[in-house]
Amino acid sequence: MLVVFHSKAAAEVLMFSQHALPILKAAGKPYTDALPERGVITRDHLAAAIQGIEQAISLEPDPNAPDDVDENDSKTHPISEPVSFRRRAFPLLAMLRLSLEQDADVVWEPAPIW
Repeated sequence: MLVVFHSKAAAEVLMFSQHALPILKAAGKPYTDALPERGVITRDHLAAAIQGIEQAISLEPDPNAPDDVDENDSKTHPISEPVSFRRRAFPLLAMLRLSLEQDADVVWEPAPIW
């Protein structure tokens, strides 16, 4: 299911629910199996949510760390590499930061069918 995140402080963020779930877990939401169709991160919880996501990102290995792999070895094309938690979380994290600055809630709901 596609979900869309809304905030008065930022542009909408569109994401698959299975990709949003680990980000919202890191933000402190107690979801285990599935993301509810609708939800909110209130302005009172934004700072803790941002801190939780940043902590989860810091635990992830640094993608820019040098490899000990020979340059002549075949490398995986970037399109074939999995998308990291850091990259998936960035748009939502940016929205949360802007919402914190402007004292706005962040809500999500199912994305409209085009």
